[in-house]
Amino acid sequence: MTDIAVGADPGPTTDAGGRPTLALPTLALVRISLFWLGLTSIDAVVNAAVQTRIKFDGLVEPGTEGTALALVAAATFFFAIAVQPTVGAISDYASTRWGRRKPFIVAGALFDVAFLIGIATANSLVAIAAFVALLALSTNVARGPFQGYVPDLVPDRQVGQASAMVGLMQVLGNVVGFALAAFAASKGNVGVAIIAIAIIELVTMLSVVIGVPNGPPAKPRNGRSWLSIAAETWGLDILRERSYIWLLASRLFILMGGAAVLNFVFLYLADAQGLTEEEAGTAFLMMLGAATVVSLLVIIPASRLSDRIGRKPVIYACTAIGAVGVLTIALAPSVPIAVLGAAVFGASQGIFLAVDWALMTDIIPKASSGRYMGLSNVVTASSTTIAVFIGGPLIDAVNKSAGIGAGPRLELIFGVVYFIIGAFALRPVVEPPRGARVAPPAA
Repeated sequence: MTDIAVGADPGPTTDAGGRPTLALPTLALVRISLFWLGLTSIDAVVNAAVQTRIKFDGLVEPGTEGTALALVAAATFFFAIAVQPTVGAISDYASTRWGRRKPFIVAGALFDVAFLIGIATANSLVAIAAFVALLALSTNVARGPFQGYVPDLVPDRQVGQASAMVGLMQVLGNVVGFALAAFAASKGNVGVAIIAIAIIELVTMLSVVIGVPNGPPAKPRNGRSWLSIAAETWGLDILRERSYIWLLASRLFILMGGAAVLNFVFLYLADAQGLTEEEAGTAFLMMLGAATVVSLLVIIPASRLSDRIGRKPVIYACTAIGAVGVLTIALAPSVPIAVLGAAVFGASQGIFLAVDWALMTDIIPKASSGRYMGLSNVVTASSTTIAVFIGGPLIDAVNKSAGIGAGPRLELIFGVVYFIIGAFALRPVVEPPRGARVAPPAA
């Protein structure tokens, strides 16, 4: 990779701590966050599509579906944890006419489209796992640098609002992805949903590349090689950021609580509720709708409340609500009760998406935001992999010993435990004080 002359965009004015000081208009905050809709919809549709194909397309022997999902998750693990923080850290130093983030976003999104088409047309478990792994590589090339945009561009007083925007786009991305997958599953053709998501990602990528400023200039390399910069990503100096490390631990378990639901919902509906593929698709749409409506209702209030009383108290509430929602789904004797549990679970997810991002932005070193935000995805990716790797074999084993349906219910009980551990891991995090927040002048 070679340096290219920096463009005319000098980036926003910053304070002594490296935080931008000029306020951004709401439309700019929407544009910064919009690519999250594309990225999250990819995660959602691929997650649901792989579940439905493994369960209903005869790709594996009956009774081994959970283990097959765990193997697919394992195939993506290395790329998910290694690529995003490394490329994010490299982007901190990348000096190009498009700024330090955009070239990676464009390249990752274009490769995403190619690998999504591969997933849609694959006819074996091995082929699906291979394309899912390649997708994990390309999507994390885009995701790592993109996560640096909020710390790059958003002033301190707007972090809560920007975090709420990110949360809204992630909820909408889940809605679009899971809804398309559920609708396609009810029609017996999940490939259509995957192609639709590829188009959505291209559109949201272009909105960021065309409509978002380049941001601050790159950090000086001082003659260092790109290899040494990549290695810096994993330097032990990060251990000095104790609040950051504890926040990562809390984030890991809270996300595992959500992954315990999202990554096995079709197995739960098929085995625990005894539904067919079409019935499972319809029931999931009901659960998704309930969770989405509540998520959208709580995101903005949760963000504003965290600006007033602090981020940590709101995240504590998120873990309690999430545990109640997952427990309700686990014990639900019928689909309507599961839908009620999904609504409660949705409230937890909306709160977490609105506030966790803001707390992360509050505490990281701003000049290395690509590195630190990228490293946060190590736990994001690990949460899904660990939850699936524990839950998949658990479902198969318990279904065999205690009867079909017992496995998914017990796996959801593990989700409740994950939320509780996440709350305890949050305690050592030292949150910056909530100073008086007066809106800065608009840029």
